[in-house]
Amino acid sequence: MNYIKHLTGFFERVTQDKTLNPTHVSLYIALFQFWNCNRFKNPISISRDEVMRISKISSKATYHKCLKHLHALGYIKYEPSYNPFKGSHVIMFNFAEDLKPQPKTSSKNEPFFEPVNEQVMNTQEPSTKQAVVPSINNKNILNNINESKHAHSNSNEISSSTFNNENLKEEEKSGAKKEEEIESLMMPSAQEITSIIKSQKPHLEEILNYFTQHEFEISEAQKFFNYYESNGWLIGGKTPMVDWKAAAKNWMDKTQIFNQKPTVLQSNTANHLIAVTNKNYAEPL
Repeated sequence: MNYIKHLTGFFERVTQDKTLNPTHVSLYIALFQFWNCNRFKNPISISRDEVMRISKISSKATYHKCLKHLHALGYIKYEPSYNPFKGSHVIMFNFAEDLKPQPKTSSKNEPFFEPVNEQVMNTQEPSTKQAVVPSINNKNILNNINESKHAHSNSNEISSSTFNNENLKEEEKSGAKKEEEIESLMMPSAQEITSIIKSQKPHLEEILNYFTQHEFEISEAQKFFNYYESNGWLIGGKTPMVDWKAAAKNWMDKTQIFNQKPTVLQSNTANHLIAVTNKNYAEPL
């Protein structure tokens, strides 16, 4: 028994039969497994619980309904046994005989190819015939040409991309150089800063006269001169001094604030936390 032809014939009948559903097919495959275990001998004894477990059918009503449908449609022959201690019998039909080989018919529209029996060989005599080249070689040649073109295009793209990247880097470098040149033109050099400081640097006599005009002590004028002379007449140690008179006025204002003596607040209740040992607690508060 050829079970491959049997299953092929069964599925051909299933495709033409529109009354069957997937449950019928799963039940028949479970019965086919029992038939296979019985070495394809009829009849086979089945167990309801075992067939339902293999076919994945969980309802008893669905099981009996599908089994009766397969019997009625001629797929199997079902012989129920109403004895609980004796299994029912099923006879499986062989569908391998239903398969008939179909003859191959050539249509008129199909092209006719003559078989090539001989191939032109290299001979001493010159021949006007052309050697037959297999089509696979033509495909390989075309593939090699396409691959070479693709590689050439990729190399051109890579070279163009590298050229563009080099141009961008050169442009960035030139732009950075231009920015540095503009910043160098805008920012004064160290020599220019020293020349500006020297031109705006006041003399000690001018500072003494300015402090005396504002009725301030000469010692503070000397302190002011010594402080800014030591740091190069820079405010905050960074920027050059623009107006020394304004800086001197700020110096005098801060000196007046620092020289003021703090006032001590006198409280009349300074001794209110002193405890007395001989206090009379009978007195009301």
